[in-house]
Amino acid sequence: MHLVVEDFGVSLGKKSERLLIRQKGQVISETPFRDIEQITIASKGVSLSSDVIQECTEYGIQINFLSFSGKPYAKLASPNLTGTVETRRQQILAYLDERGVTLAKAFVDGKLKNQANVLKYFAKYRRTTDAARFSEISGLLGIIDRLRGELAALHAPAIEQIRGQILAIEGRAAQHYWEGLKLLLDGGIEFDGRERRGATDPVNSALNYGYGILYSQVWGAVTLAGLDPFAGFLHTDRPGKVSLVLDLIEEFRPVAVDRVVVAMINKGTKIEMEEDRLADETRRELGRRITERLNAEESYEGKKHKLKFIIQKQARSIATFLRGEGKYRPFSGSW
Repeated sequence: MHLVVEDFGVSLGKKSERLLIRQKGQVISETPFRDIEQITIASKGVSLSSDVIQECTEYGIQINFLSFSGKPYAKLASPNLTGTVETRRQQILAYLDERGVTLAKAFVDGKLKNQANVLKYFAKYRRTTDAARFSEISGLLGIIDRLRGELAALHAPAIEQIRGQILAIEGRAAQHYWEGLKLLLDGGIEFDGRERRGATDPVNSALNYGYGILYSQVWGAVTLAGLDPFAGFLHTDRPGKVSLVLDLIEEFRPVAVDRVVVAMINKGTKIEMEEDRLADETRRELGRRITERLNAEESYEGKKHKLKFIIQKQARSIATFLRGEGKYRPFSGSW
């Protein structure tokens, strides 16, 4: 269970082996620690005891903290959640050889393929009802597919020599992808394109909040796989920047968040704003739906798995690839 706390003023305490959430002195939920995988606190005024923190570390439960906009600002986890030294040693060395190039290309290829799958997923309902729009979307899909071909043709001995070209392809594909999603939003909601930091419009605010929840899930997976979250390949090094988390999250953004936000709007769920941020009720509903999506099953290596377990498996696959024990293939969601 991924527990998301979004109400102001609640407190988290421990009773025996259960997590108690209280509001105004009253217990509003009671959950055994053994049933919790992560706790995400996405509100101000939340308090938690040292007993809760200790119990969470013993059960391997990570505690994530998000701002109202979905920006992660802190994480609590046991210092024992590390893998082998060999994995981290190979991760650092891979920055200087072709392994870094292979991974960076795979992350972007997975992102482009899943962006195309999201467009196909929503466009299939328009094949007969809106042939003109379906044709427009099909044209954009053709461009994204050609860009995947350009990406595959890139080669270099180390990521530093090719990062700019990879990011240029990602940026061009993103332009066509967001253009496609704009065509698919049926809720009469204004969306002028993707904005990251400081967005105040409903669609970008909802996307940013959803990415914040996903970010915590991916960071946890990277840590559990024994990888260094700060040593990425596609994203550059910067103090405090978890570059590998930002790398891996790319192939999951479209399937875990974009699909949820577009579906909410197209089904008539209002994205309510309070001044320049998401309204509390919208944040609760979005958090519930993203968590539900992470628990939904997708095909992976011939079997059905929950999306959150696929994220974990992909992180482990990065570690396996870096140690020279297997290949890394980006995850491709269904449509």
